[in-house]
Amino acid sequence: MPKLSDIISPAFYDAHIDIKNNDHTHYFFKGGRGSTKSSFVSVEIILGMMKDKYANCVALRKVGMNLKDSVYEQLLWAISTLGVDNFWQSKLSPLELIYIPTGQRIIFRGADKPKKIKSTKFRQGYCKYVWYEEVDEFTGMEEIRTINQSLMRGGESLVFYSYNPPKSQRNWVNEEILKARTDRLVHHSTYLTVPRKWLGEQFFVEAEHLKKINEQAYKHEYLGEVTGTGGEVFTNLKIRTITDEEIEHFDHVSRGLDWGYASDPFHYTVNHYDKTRRRLYIFYEIQLVGLSNRKAAELIKTENKSNSVIVCDSAEPKSIAEINSYGIKAIGAKKGPDSVEYGVKWLQDLEQIIIDPMRCPKTAKEFLEYALEPDGNDGFKARFPDKNNHSIDAVRYSREFDMRNTKVR
Repeated sequence: MPKLSDIISPAFYDAHIDIKNNDHTHYFFKGGRGSTKSSFVSVEIILGMMKDKYANCVALRKVGMNLKDSVYEQLLWAISTLGVDNFWQSKLSPLELIYIPTGQRIIFRGADKPKKIKSTKFRQGYCKYVWYEEVDEFTGMEEIRTINQSLMRGGESLVFYSYNPPKSQRNWVNEEILKARTDRLVHHSTYLTVPRKWLGEQFFVEAEHLKKINEQAYKHEYLGEVTGTGGEVFTNLKIRTITDEEIEHFDHVSRGLDWGYASDPFHYTVNHYDKTRRRLYIFYEIQLVGLSNRKAAELIKTENKSNSVIVCDSAEPKSIAEINSYGIKAIGAKKGPDSVEYGVKWLQDLEQIIIDPMRCPKTAKEFLEYALEPDGNDGFKARFPDKNNHSIDAVRYSREFDMRNTKVR
């Protein structure tokens, strides 16, 4: 059997150790063309099954007819590359791979036939490995959860999700990986970490050619970046952890509040503005539906211990007066007829908007999804939509004083 370093790209060394130590349950492997993510997953499954006599696997595609030419062939590649062909039996009808010494099986299922997934059984052991290849083709996490509930029984399972990220941040899988889960590892890889001889020289020639003629397409196809569809409003977002150490040094912190209604959420934001580098750091949020002003005041006091001024939506003077009566220093934003347009352009003009997805998941989701509306002629309406923008409004209000002293380019 060859050394793992000869068949696994260096980008996956840490992931291999993580899987070996059972540090996580769900592994999202995303990346561009030639990143070898599917190769890595197939090797992990074959090795893992050969080490654990109770381990079986279900490999899935959204459409069953795509199984043979993708995951089935990929797993055959792993068996051959590992030099263990003599220990495995392959079957085409039905698609199946059997580890001969113990009878362990890899079976293949399409989500277009959910009854077959629900009826999955193994004579020996349990389904330790679940592999969703091209997971973005599935309809969403509700479908994934339903399948997992059927398969993840009888032992500790490992679930692999491999895919090339869709262009639009609105796609469910791009949104899903931003949600906090301690049992999930998200891994990104590109062809740039793969030994050139594995992919062949022509692969690199094609990649460099596309980079020259269409860099946007290159970033999406080869680097696996979420490049957008053209209607995204904020292209200056950076979704990452903001550390406690960073927050301790923030010296230009502001707070904003957008009032909620019967069905719309109340949103409170706390952020820091680095004027020199023109970077905005959003690191705290409260977003709830049906929140009374009294309860909102209680929640705000737990964060705003120094009782700093909060800039609120001025459309509700009664709410401002009420929250002031609870000891909160709140003032109304000085909104003009074009305040939405001006505020959004000010945010667009920043060098970077950094949002912590763990501390502010709803803010991250809203900023990422905020997009121009289609005009019906393959273009977009000129004005920014004034809906689904509660966190954006709260941030605009919080930075009103900075906007007054800045000329938007």
